[in-house]
Amino acid sequence: MRRLSPWLAAAAVLAACSGPGADVTSAPQSPASVGQLRSVAVVTHGSAGDAFWNVVKNGAEAAGKDLGVRVEYNSSGDPGQQATLIDNAVAQGVDGLVVSMANPDALKPSIEKAVAAGIPVVTINSGEEQSAAFGAIGHVGQSERQAGASAGKRLADAGKHKMLCVIHEAGNVGANERCVGATQGFGTTVNLQVDINNPTDAQSRIKGALESDPSLDAVLTLNSQVAALAVSAVKESHSKAVVATFDLNSDVVDAIRAGTLLFAVDQQQYEQGYLPVVMLKMYKSNLNTVGGGLPVQTGPAFVDKKNVDAIAALVGQGTR
Repeated sequence: MRRLSPWLAAAAVLAACSGPGADVTSAPQSPASVGQLRSVAVVTHGSAGDAFWNVVKNGAEAAGKDLGVRVEYNSSGDPGQQATLIDNAVAQGVDGLVVSMANPDALKPSIEKAVAAGIPVVTINSGEEQSAAFGAIGHVGQSERQAGASAGKRLADAGKHKMLCVIHEAGNVGANERCVGATQGFGTTVNLQVDINNPTDAQSRIKGALESDPSLDAVLTLNSQVAALAVSAVKESHSKAVVATFDLNSDVVDAIRAGTLLFAVDQQQYEQGYLPVVMLKMYKSNLNTVGGGLPVQTGPAFVDKKNVDAIAALVGQGTR
């Protein structure tokens, strides 16, 4: 069996959040046995063609290549289909499972089935609060409420007074948490529900909200693709609102450079793909866990005019 290189092990340990926290109650994990990690299934709630999830996939596949592990990535924005993908991976007898939980309740039976089968699970991105209770050995992501609060505070510090928070996926607990946090950090906030799969309508709804309420002077989107729609909506509505967003893509980089986007919250999702494979490798080969029941935090980091040029090349290569 290939030995885990020290720098990879250190990367997982150093990324862990070790701050204060309450005791964590976990679902029982079936007795583990030391062995090889040969295969990992990654099952996310990403929509087809979403640049954010492409970076997660890149991270997972890079970790698989570095560690000699076969990584198979699948995704579906439909919770029922995502649960089926998890069930399929369990039936195939994979050695490890990585799952994002935007809709935790819909995935709970499937994840618990994996745990009962002795398959170690690491959750990523969404579902931090339910991760340990479902029996996962760890969670990798950012605290969505904390990240939202930080984004809201930055907009308040920019002198803005009324914010539109644009939710792009109905039922996504992480998206809702971002807006809750943003309200805590900012103040007066109006939530707007749009559908990321209908960009024309999403842009029209943002434009309509800005036109109907001229007092809105800040727009916070929760997805890089929706950010571009918000920038266009601001221009078309002749609004004076500034736009900020969660997540990066090349359009966001260009908009920050052009001054039409104030900043992006970067949760460094490449780590959300890479680190879970490392964690599963360490668990399978040496029964190590990371985080002590607390999440491994990958954000929030911020990209604005001060550092966008340094980040741009990394976005282009698919690692940021």
